[in-house]
Amino acid sequence: MDIEQDLPRSVLLALWLQGIGDTSDAVKSVVGDDEPHTVEGLPGFADGTDLDTLFTAWTEGPREVCALLPAPGDAAGVPAAANHEATEAGECVAITTPAGSWAAVPRVQAFGSHIEPGHLVTWHVVAIPEWTMLVQGTIGSVSDAERELRTSLMRATESLDQLDVARWRDDAADAIERIRSASTSSWPVPHLDGRRARVLDLANRLRAIVALGTVDDGGAVNVFQVDQRSTALREVDRTARHAMSAATYGRVA
Repeated sequence: MDIEQDLPRSVLLALWLQGIGDTSDAVKSVVGDDEPHTVEGLPGFADGTDLDTLFTAWTEGPREVCALLPAPGDAAGVPAAANHEATEAGECVAITTPAGSWAAVPRVQAFGSHIEPGHLVTWHVVAIPEWTMLVQGTIGSVSDAERELRTSLMRATESLDQLDVARWRDDAADAIERIRSASTSSWPVPHLDGRRARVLDLANRLRAIVALGTVDDGGAVNVFQVDQRSTALREVDRTARHAMSAATYGRVA
């Protein structure tokens, strides 16, 4: 069972946009195992420009940045101009610079096989209204997020206990152990303060738990039970997505 635990590309991009220094490190971290990323719609540049150009354009001067992780029925603070595309992608980056406000949405095209997978990624940039109040009103603060995550962790654990996943899937026990033993030390991100690192770690674990709990119906005995568990796990995922956004929000003077 392959449960994805990598940070979303938009989370990586948002965190690195708050940093300074050699943009090549940032580009390598965001791209990872993908093919080189390209960018469309970046003001002042032709479509097909590289990610390094985006970093250079958006890390000069003051800026405000946040990764947003919407899902159907939960815009997660994404402005209307980018909502449809960001919801389809499940993520975007919102940024404000002295030149204006934009959302960058990754369009991901998979190729290859499950043995040797590959991804072509194009970041689509669209102008948006000022977004800070909308986002802060939706996702809250990182301290609020940390408290809510602890409650959601108990909720998610209960859901897995009800599923008894280790019994009904031979490979589930290994997946659970990977979730428990995952470490932030291997994440390709710039230095994070303790609280932001904790929130990102816990939110990422919760999303992995939700993915594990929704692989199939497990031990559910009827439609009502399936619906109850799905509703609970969706709420856990919403909390985790919002918390992850809160942990990526930053302002650079």
